[in-house]
Amino acid sequence: MKTNLFTILFFLSAITSAFADPGIIRGSIKDAKSKEALIGASVMIEGTQIGAAADVDGNFVLTNVPVGSHKVIISFVSYQTKEIPNVRVESGNTTVIDTELDEEGKALQEVVVRGARATNTEVAVISEIKQLKPIAVGISAQQIQKSQDRDAAAAIRRVPGVSIVDNRFVMIRGLGSRYNAVLINDVITPSSEVDTRSFSFDLVPSNIIDRMIVYKSGSAESPGDFAGGIIKIYTKRRPDQNFTEGAATIGYRANTTFQNVQTHTRSGANWLGLWGADQQLSSAFPKRSADFNILSAPERASYAQLLPNTWALKQVTANPDMRFALNMGRRFDIGNVNVSNLTNVNYSLTNQYAEVGLKLYQNGLTANDVFENYTDKNYQRQSRIGVLHNWTFRFSPVFNLEWKTLFNQLGNTETVVREGQRVIDEYDVRNYSQRFENRTIVTTQVAGDHKFGDLTKLNWIAGYGYTGRWEPDWKRIRFQRSTPTGSDEPAPFQIVAPTDPNPIDLGRFFSKLNEQVLTLSVNGEHALGNPTDREPNKIRFGVYGERKDRDYSARFYGYNSVGNASAVLRSELGSVFTPENLTGRTGGLTIKDGTKDLDSYQGINNYYAAYLSGDVNFGSKAILTVGFRGEYNNQQLHSYVVNERKELVNNKLFIPLPSLNFTYKVSEKQNLRLAFSSTLNRAEFRELAPFTYFDFNLQADIRGNTALKTAKIQNIDAKWEFYPSTNELISVTGFYKYFKNPIETFLLPTGNGLAYTFINADNSTNYGVELEIRKGFQEAASPFLQNLTLVGNASFIKSTVNLGQFVEGPDLSGANVKYDLTGIADTKRPMANQSPYLINTGVYYAAPSGWQWNILYNIFGQRIFAVGNIENPTVYEMPRNVLDLNISKKFKNNLEIRLGIQDILNQPVRFSQDFNRDGKIGSDVTSKSASADQDIRRFKRGSYYTITAAYTFGKRTVIP
Repeated sequence: MKTNLFTILFFLSAITSAFADPGIIRGSIKDAKSKEALIGASVMIEGTQIGAAADVDGNFVLTNVPVGSHKVIISFVSYQTKEIPNVRVESGNTTVIDTELDEEGKALQEVVVRGARATNTEVAVISEIKQLKPIAVGISAQQIQKSQDRDAAAAIRRVPGVSIVDNRFVMIRGLGSRYNAVLINDVITPSSEVDTRSFSFDLVPSNIIDRMIVYKSGSAESPGDFAGGIIKIYTKRRPDQNFTEGAATIGYRANTTFQNVQTHTRSGANWLGLWGADQQLSSAFPKRSADFNILSAPERASYAQLLPNTWALKQVTANPDMRFALNMGRRFDIGNVNVSNLTNVNYSLTNQYAEVGLKLYQNGLTANDVFENYTDKNYQRQSRIGVLHNWTFRFSPVFNLEWKTLFNQLGNTETVVREGQRVIDEYDVRNYSQRFENRTIVTTQVAGDHKFGDLTKLNWIAGYGYTGRWEPDWKRIRFQRSTPTGSDEPAPFQIVAPTDPNPIDLGRFFSKLNEQVLTLSVNGEHALGNPTDREPNKIRFGVYGERKDRDYSARFYGYNSVGNASAVLRSELGSVFTPENLTGRTGGLTIKDGTKDLDSYQGINNYYAAYLSGDVNFGSKAILTVGFRGEYNNQQLHSYVVNERKELVNNKLFIPLPSLNFTYKVSEKQNLRLAFSSTLNRAEFRELAPFTYFDFNLQADIRGNTALKTAKIQNIDAKWEFYPSTNELISVTGFYKYFKNPIETFLLPTGNGLAYTFINADNSTNYGVELEIRKGFQEAASPFLQNLTLVGNASFIKSTVNLGQFVEGPDLSGANVKYDLTGIADTKRPMANQSPYLINTGVYYAAPSGWQWNILYNIFGQRIFAVGNIENPTVYEMPRNVLDLNISKKFKNNLEIRLGIQDILNQPVRFSQDFNRDGKIGSDVTSKSASADQDIRRFKRGSYYTITAAYTFGKRTVIP
């Protein structure tokens, strides 16, 4: 049995945790009277050979100090020798001693010993999770650096129960991004997307992250709007000493790098994620479609000539990816104030090309009866610039002030050339999509930490957040011709120019999103009884206020022909939209405005919360934390209809949210945790707004539903955790969730194309178990095993959505109606995007010589990608095995070289349709039978190879 258990643990293991390292003692020595530095003062650790002399600034550093408590002896000629007992040194942490020496004959002055506890190591994260009252998991900067993950999205998938959708959106316990809350430095982040409630984790570069903690159970201190988890991203704060570090990375992607690809031209500084003024819609255009379309065809054509003719594609060679990073840390004093600054600048320019197979089916009596068959040649070039700039002012041991700013900007230029056939209609098709997207996120916070004696702590945060998203001049066009038969000469392709604008055929789309968030939070903690007790009872209290303003607008224009314009419509792509053809007269082209009033909206959300929680100790082993949080939310949505501001939504709601977290210490190394919490899930602005957005890749419309209700959730968690050593962990967690009125995606029963909306189901459940293992071999006789660490996690989850007999949603006109699901859709199914299992495993090796390597493995179970109905069955994203290899070498001259190979197996990304409606995708996805399933999309991303060189000027240690 033990052998079998060890075998299971081994195969579940994966990379993480670092080995216990010695600590550091550093500090300063000054004259007690003059406050001048005592140059050359001696610092020794009693009973060791470890010592140092103070430098010209009176500073000293003792390295490689063994873990434990030590007596530090400080001496200097003509000054009284000072002995400081019980100086505690922790693995990988820095202890700071700032002291003064008195001249001979004077009384000794007070010694200030500050433990600068590291938070970014594996040991520190394990220790933090162990001490937290709620159930949580996490990942440290140390592990992120070893795995060479480039952004927060890649890094967080190493966490138990977490998976990634579309390489940027996080799912926790099988619940989509709408059910997860994201905070940066304890402030709720604004949404980065226009069409979903979600935060794009690829916006956060990995090298600015100190740690990420994922809270799985609720507490009074945490936001109540979650069900899967609360993800707290903490950025690096301040350095231990001055340093400058530079790093450069070159990346090669199979099937992309050095390949000839097609792209389109964008003016402006695309390499910085910016665009030119000519890509913005001219202010000369009438504001409303009714005012524009009433103009004559020649008058509308004159406006069309204001739009740049940038339709022509060009062939380019995809260059290797490039990434650069510059990190700087500085510490200095202004009078008696300790000041530190940490600055990080990142830049990347990357490429991705894929040939995507896309099939649409008739969905009649048998599977794989192809209706449309395409190949998408998709090329994307992404640029990203990021800046982290943090200032810390330590006025005294009881007052710290911080100013933290994070800026990220991402630009994505995407060109899609779609070629194939409408098989049944016997048409050859050639479509083009030319799209540029800019996303910007800025957060800045001022935070203060105060201590009032030994019993009371208070902290506050005032924050501002901004999210911007622009799609300037998204161009779409469709060519078609009759499919030639036999030896017939193919006819020329001709543009499809409909009479009225639509998002599929021929047009230009402009959109912009601006969202601003103001936040203020105050949190306090008061210990009851003796503060030196190991587990004193504590009372926690706080308030949180947030004002969110969103402004979204979209404009859409479609070209149409005047009379017989076949000669123009058969022209080459780059010569169709010249001034000579945009005449508005017979044989030429003009444009119409397809924008609706509801395509723009303004949202206001006022959110206020207050909480109170307290600890109740039952002896030395059991502690119960009881919490209550009250949340009031006022959500408003407005739009201008026929030049009048119309209120679409005004939801005011107060919800009480109780929570319980119980911990029983089975032993010093084992804990048993139980948790209960009530949480909620509010609709996002986009889900409420009655605006239709077209997804070119999915060939589907997405529209909001003003009738959405707030979902209410009951959560129960249980966890057993065992810590064999400071960097080892074994845990088993079980959870159960019940949802009332969960917000789900719904495919509207339309007879023409795909149209999705959001609805409230009647109820749903989600339950499962999570396993996590971190294992080292420090006591092994073999040096190889001593340097080896195994870590792994696995999650097994089951969910069921009960839609009920009726659901409420918009019809094609936008009016809300009740849909009877009889004969339309299944009333029960798994929750969208929920994987039945998630597995992360790996092996990590770190040698004292500076060599490191690790092998990482990840897989998720098939999950619903797009909810279907009887006419258009549900689409699943299929599992793929992902294997990564990372190797690095540190040299004594502060140089580090890293080699990474990601997605070694390069298995296809595959989306399959559940034609036989049995709730899963079987092995048969090719035969024309009633029992088979069918592939919708299939492509390969390509294995990715990177090499990085990083050089540090000065020792780089970042502390809290």
